[in-house]
Amino acid sequence: MSKSKPLAFIVAALSYSFFLFSSSPKSHYHELFLSDSFSDNASVALNLRTLTRRPHVAGTVANAEAAAYVRSVLTSYALKSHVVTYQVSLTYPVHRSLVLTPTESAKPITFLLEQEQAGDNPYANEVMPTFHGYAKSGNVSGPVVYANYGRVEDFLRLKKDMGVNVSGAVVIARYGQIYRGDIVKNAYEAGAVGAVIYTDKRDYGGDQWFPASKWMPPSGVQVGTVYNGLGDPTTPGWASVDGCERLSDEAVELSGDVPLIPSLPVSAADAEVILKTVVGDVGDGDVYPVGPGPGILNLSYTGETVIAQIENVIGVIEGEEEPDRYLILGNHRDAWTFGAVDPNSGTAVLLEIAQRLDKLQKRGWKPRRTIILCNWDAEEYGLIGSTEWVEENREMLTSRAVAYLNVDCAVSGPGFHASATPQLDELIKIAAQEVRDPDNATQTIYDSWIGSSNSVVIGRLGGGGSDYASFVQHVGVPGVDMSFGGGYPVYHSMYDDFTWMEKFGDPMFQRHVAMASVLGLVALRLADEEILPFNYTSYALELKKSAEDLENEKLGHNIDVYPLIKSIEDLSTAAQYINIEKEAVKGALKVRELNDRLMMAERALTDRDGLSERPWYKHLIYGPSKYDDYGSKSFPGVDDAIDNAKKLNTKASWEYVQHQIWRVSRAIRQASLVLKGELR
Repeated sequence: MSKSKPLAFIVAALSYSFFLFSSSPKSHYHELFLSDSFSDNASVALNLRTLTRRPHVAGTVANAEAAAYVRSVLTSYALKSHVVTYQVSLTYPVHRSLVLTPTESAKPITFLLEQEQAGDNPYANEVMPTFHGYAKSGNVSGPVVYANYGRVEDFLRLKKDMGVNVSGAVVIARYGQIYRGDIVKNAYEAGAVGAVIYTDKRDYGGDQWFPASKWMPPSGVQVGTVYNGLGDPTTPGWASVDGCERLSDEAVELSGDVPLIPSLPVSAADAEVILKTVVGDVGDGDVYPVGPGPGILNLSYTGETVIAQIENVIGVIEGEEEPDRYLILGNHRDAWTFGAVDPNSGTAVLLEIAQRLDKLQKRGWKPRRTIILCNWDAEEYGLIGSTEWVEENREMLTSRAVAYLNVDCAVSGPGFHASATPQLDELIKIAAQEVRDPDNATQTIYDSWIGSSNSVVIGRLGGGGSDYASFVQHVGVPGVDMSFGGGYPVYHSMYDDFTWMEKFGDPMFQRHVAMASVLGLVALRLADEEILPFNYTSYALELKKSAEDLENEKLGHNIDVYPLIKSIEDLSTAAQYINIEKEAVKGALKVRELNDRLMMAERALTDRDGLSERPWYKHLIYGPSKYDDYGSKSFPGVDDAIDNAKKLNTKASWEYVQHQIWRVSRAIRQASLVLKGELR
């Protein structure tokens, strides 16, 4: 290893300089794409206003109308468009009740469970009652126990450090650290009979609130799904087409992906009343009273499960030289309420990109590879629209998809963020150097990025938070996800509307325009470059860091990380040699063969058996944490095995950790062989 370091450095530097300064025959069109004459913040604002006029939950008439609007816009831009429908299992609230008995002698308090209207939105009365998607129906009562953020460590602290018994209790926990479905699951596993999740003013509130400021009003409620799977729960692994096989309700419950105790989301104001009945007043510091009781909560929820039609809107620009290679851009359309940030800021960006591509076509541009623009449905319930489409087209995507670029909450404020599979890191950085920062026209997005606290940190796509999951984690398609701003206070509440965006998220809609520029430029380079702009040297470096982190855990029990380190060294060598090949390759067939190796190397990091106990997730490098679906893990199978071994501490459990390390090592070695393109 040490002898090859100087050579590795030189090769990497040469390949990077080639990557940076090579020019595409279509670079003139890429410059046009970024020009002021091509961008249109007025149309962005118009599209966003139209899409967010009414609440549009998946399966409703309003969301079907939004789908028709998206298709009409794509058609107006001369894109071939069509709608792909699926019949999927969705849930809606029928009855909700939450009653608090502060003490045995006190009068019960019945909560209204309503968000108060703020501002003058004429369609506020159409917002669906607050609920959790796929929540279990039931009527339960128990003493209140406060469980902080509802993480595994929070429940362990209650049990081991504080001696609090959660069995038979109704847990109250706050949003902010992990996925809400995992809060409910963790509460169930701790013995709770129900769960209430609230929006804590310390995380989401301020002295003033919307519409006077960006903060969540005291009555605001974050709704959302508590389903722990992806796709239609009744069709795990196959598409929900007409007449398809479906699991029974009993089989769905046995799958472990739907919650087994009822839950409700509540506001900060309601939570404060509840917490005041838990052994003392709510404190202003980090320590809240925990209970149990003496307050008793009665939680009653009845949901309706229906098979509803959802609609993915697909637009296609066929490639000229390689029509059978697909560059896919995606965003979802459905929202829990008005969805100005989540997700329709992303929809507006997608339509802005479509408009600019139409202008390029009128100037004579045609992409080398086919570009597919996808507007997904039912993402909020569990990434359903994108997952069903990926499952239906799995084999085609496996052999033809170059990359998937996702934009969800495109704009919620200032500050650029990107996540990706690592071979796309350099492409993102270079694109960010070519687009002006919408908040400081004297510098580029990249300049602002390197000067921020998030200095050129590119996240990874192991979490299950958006529609990239099926592409990356199930099929092994390289992926990107981008946004301006991070978490925002009115997330998944009725206040996420056009007024909030216009006043606080992006008053001039320049951040939307900038997002369309940087994401669109990445798309154009992937669609047009003769040689795919993938850099697997970056991948090897990222894996090396993750392997070193694993090694530094000093697990003992004869755990040997060397097979993993050796496989990463082999990947680094293969990446260096294919970078050299890029500079010398000539001839259409040889270029095609080299591109196929670059494209298929990511697929090699998947395993047909998937993660242990989570076989749908095929990617062995990036996947969600077992205890937080939003959390991204490197080597998720190894991580799961380590957690299990620490609990059981048996010889067999530690041997299984070693087995998982070997599995990852073999997958990385397969990727190296694909990059080399040689049979042994």
